[in-house]
Amino acid sequence: MARVIVVGGGAAGLLAAGTAARQGHDVLVLERNDRPARKVMITGKGRCNVTNDCTLINDLVANVPTNGRFLHSAFSRFMPNDLMELLEAQGVPLKIERGNRVFPESDKAVDIVDALVRYAVQGGAVIKTARVTELVLADGRVTGVKTEDGAAFAADRVIVATGGLSYPATGSTGDGYTLAKQAGHTVTPLKPSLVPLVCHEGFCSRLQGLSLRNVAISVTDTERYKEIYTDFGEMMFTHFGVSGPMILSASCHMKDLTPGRYEIHIDLKPALSYEQLDARVQRDFLAQSNKNFINALDGLLPKKLVPVIVSLVGVKPSLKVNQVTREMRGRLVNLLKDLKVTVTGTRPIDEAVITCGGVSVKEIDPKTMRSKLCEGLSFAGEVIDVDAYTGGFNLQIAFSTGHLAGMNA
Repeated sequence: MARVIVVGGGAAGLLAAGTAARQGHDVLVLERNDRPARKVMITGKGRCNVTNDCTLINDLVANVPTNGRFLHSAFSRFMPNDLMELLEAQGVPLKIERGNRVFPESDKAVDIVDALVRYAVQGGAVIKTARVTELVLADGRVTGVKTEDGAAFAADRVIVATGGLSYPATGSTGDGYTLAKQAGHTVTPLKPSLVPLVCHEGFCSRLQGLSLRNVAISVTDTERYKEIYTDFGEMMFTHFGVSGPMILSASCHMKDLTPGRYEIHIDLKPALSYEQLDARVQRDFLAQSNKNFINALDGLLPKKLVPVIVSLVGVKPSLKVNQVTREMRGRLVNLLKDLKVTVTGTRPIDEAVITCGGVSVKEIDPKTMRSKLCEGLSFAGEVIDVDAYTGGFNLQIAFSTGHLAGMNA
């Protein structure tokens, strides 16, 4: 029986602990917060989008833009259906929503947290509140850990599952990167991923709080004259720019955020072609020919968006609809099909959903999650240099890598 210490009691750590304990090992979880899985509590706006009901490994890998192939073995050993069976066995009924996103039926993230804690504790793991600050190393292997209060714990294997740098209030403050470097590991540059975007256009702040549903976006790299991402769904305007599910996913594709390099083109009416939309506008204008221009767009647009669009079209708000020229109408339709915002940067990493970068996958055995450099050391979850799109994929990475690390403890 091995003495296994899991550093971090989040999604990856609890899965690793419960799995390792079920292999017959003596498992201790050291979690810096007084309550485990604080970050899981806030995922999915508190509802916890726990995974994505993908049935094919290639579909999972395709949703991991950073080092997806590294996760092939982890996914193959623990798929979303395995996680769903585990959670339902722990008494948490699940439901599947748009885009195969999986949530607890209760819409309460705390139910997922409680199930993960039960899985670890019922398996035999012990959870203790302590912040690990140092690995104990001897002759090229890890022999234990030291904590902030000076305590030392011996171990045959240490699994580092401390998360990244995003949402530091949940305990993700980068401790795992420090531990990895102590063992000689490379930590790739850390950047925000799945993060709101700062935009140049002043009208974004005027639209603060406006959520748009069923719109389409395309992201253009102006340096390469290439469209790099398209999506359909939901987004919102903020005081600094744009956010929402589509925007967070789009941020994964923006590698060099030189101000102005990326443009987001918003199609406010993706169900209609240019010609169909023009015909729709003509019908609306015909029915409201004596109204002022600014009062004739309520059927087309959310109220908050109307004055912004009128301003961008360059037509006097008080102009009567029957005086709107074909050229003015053309400018309006063009805007509705292509409202452009220019990206100047991202919000800080502590506002990102996840961290891009981490412990180099070249130094981790993908079949076991064990370190290639330091015997007795393993990694799981966001501390590794892997990140995925929204939709439950990042939590599935945590669960799959945690399970694999626990199996190989």
